Amino acid sequence: MSTPDLSHVPPALPDLREVEENQRDEVWMRTYYQGDRVPQLTVRAVVMGGLLGMMMAVSNLYTTLKLGWAFGVAITACVLSFAIWNTLVKVGIAKTRMSILENNCMQSAASAAGYSTGGTLATAAGALLLISGDADRLSPVPLTIWVFLVAVLGVVVAIPMKRQMINHDQLPFPSGIAAAETLRSLYAEGAEAVRKARALIGSLAVGVVVGLLRSFEFVPETVPFPGALTVAGKRVGLEPLGLSFEPGVLLIAAGMITGLRVSASMMLGSILNYLVLAPLVMGLPNWTDGTKTFMGHIEVILGDGGAIDGVRVGRWSLWLGTSLLVSSGLTSFALGWRTIVRAFAGFSGKSASGPTDAIEVPGSWLLIGLIPTSIGLIALCWLAWGINPLLGLVSIVLSFVLSLVACRATGETDTTPVGAMGKITQLVYAVLSPANKTVNLLTAGVTAGAAGASADLLTDLKSGYLLGANPRQQFLAQLSGVFFGIVAIVPAWYLMVPNKAALDRKSTRLNSSHSS
Repeated sequence: MSTPDLSHVPPALPDLREVEENQRDEVWMRTYYQGDRVPQLTVRAVVMGGLLGMMMAVSNLYTTLKLGWAFGVAITACVLSFAIWNTLVKVGIAKTRMSILENNCMQSAASAAGYSTGGTLATAAGALLLISGDADRLSPVPLTIWVFLVAVLGVVVAIPMKRQMINHDQLPFPSGIAAAETLRSLYAEGAEAVRKARALIGSLAVGVVVGLLRSFEFVPETVPFPGALTVAGKRVGLEPLGLSFEPGVLLIAAGMITGLRVSASMMLGSILNYLVLAPLVMGLPNWTDGTKTFMGHIEVILGDGGAIDGVRVGRWSLWLGTSLLVSSGLTSFALGWRTIVRAFAGFSGKSASGPTDAIEVPGSWLLIGLIPTSIGLIALCWLAWGINPLLGLVSIVLSFVLSLVACRATGETDTTPVGAMGKITQLVYAVLSPANKTVNLLTAGVTAGAAGASADLLTDLKSGYLLGANPRQQFLAQLSGVFFGIVAIVPAWYLMVPNKAALDRKSTRLNSSHSS
């Protein structure tokens, strides 16, 4: 199977980067645009995309709880939507195939549902639950409204950035180009399309089967590695120290996506933490004395005869790891100062008149969406959680500013610095509202959630731009996807995390090093 060159559009279409900026819209309308000739925003596309997005939202929530990060869903959504709908056509449930723009619309709805709603739950709400406990857990109704408004905020703040970053600056948004090329290949090459669809559906089936086997305990949660270490004069197996193999496909897939360099780095860090530093600390005199701790307690479960049956290593390295994470994120953010400067220098907030005015999302939609969403978020945070309205307003302003930077970074590097966005907000509120964990976490959730959602949606808009879609209709598909995502994500959150103990087991298990 040949791999398409994703660095440019197909030769049959002009490379808009080589066209004068003041002529790009006209050339795009003449050569790319087909939104008025091909069905796009249809009920079946939105409903199918929304239902697919609901499943992907739950999947992303699970991976965020399990691994600590979420995956972009653009390419997966476009291939799955193509495969599922064509299967429905073959079995007679659906009558006709979707057009390529309907599929793109379906992808947009699925991406909005699958990516824009779950991140705030697993991060801000999850962190608050871990810190405050079950007594102060966020209630379902305000939490649902909050997640919905944050997702909508991310959708609307992307409105003015699309024309500047995609139409004028021609930022690559590599995942968006890949999704567009994938759809072109699916519709242009029948045999290759079938192979891709079968590979994805087969992988999906394997993941479901393995997940069910593990859920019903036909497959063990972990498989211990052989061997032992001598720690404080006692022989301790590798599994109690945290080194075991997890017989699942989630982490294997995550490693394939993140690449060998990052995966090897994570494994090296785990080995250093669990098999070098922890045994070293446990071998120190009086290391279990509460007044003589190193980076916090290492909790030990003793079995018969004083044997060490289990060690909770993760907590002792929490602060060391957190400081590394924060400093790394802020350093990366600072080193990307050129991107930040270009983001603010290139964004004027004005949309020049041109041939695409009739189909672009008008600037008035930004105000129509931003004003009630902002008022709703500020009022909700004040009434439900006692966050001062002025502090809530600051989070809205930061959301717009940091979304601008996140979109620019995603467009140039295909990496969204959501972690850095949240940390910057947390540092700001550490000064504005010291020692207030609710304010700190929920405001960071607003900015990080909106920034991540806007960057992900611009990636989808890049796909639509290359395929000649109507951007106004694609925006409506994205907005509709948020409603589907909310329906799935909040119930899934309470089912996956019924209490603090369940979340604690997911985030810092006794055997918490998943080396695979």
